[in-house]
Amino acid sequence: MLTITQALVDQIVAHARKDHPDEACGVVAGPAGSDRPERFIPMLNAAMSPTFYEFDSGDLLKLYRELDDRDEDPVVIYHSHTATEAYPSRTDISYANEPGAHYVLVSTADTDGLGDFQFRSFRIVDGEVTEEEVKVVEAY
Repeated sequence: MLTITQALVDQIVAHARKDHPDEACGVVAGPAGSDRPERFIPMLNAAMSPTFYEFDSGDLLKLYRELDDRDEDPVVIYHSHTATEAYPSRTDISYANEPGAHYVLVSTADTDGLGDFQFRSFRIVDGEVTEEEVKVVEAY
């Protein structure tokens, strides 16, 4: 289960809406080993595409050095889908290389009739996708 604050959910959704019609992407870091997302880090979608996201390799290197320096892990790796439901694509699954991370997808398309976004979380390990419950809290 992903436990995340309402403030972080709001930041992720706002980033997805701001970058629409392109996919948005980013990371929420937390203390190493804690599984607690705390620090919102929006990233640039280097692909600048409505159907694909890619972290800039230089930005990604800088991010991992910063995480290392701060003794943090990438607890959440998020991106948006602009025209489809919030479910990992084959490409998303092939690029998922952080087995301990929660992969959050936000859809900015109304694919379920429940409003203009979906917010879902998955674990992706060795190509296997498992959806998990999302518990939104005011504070930890």
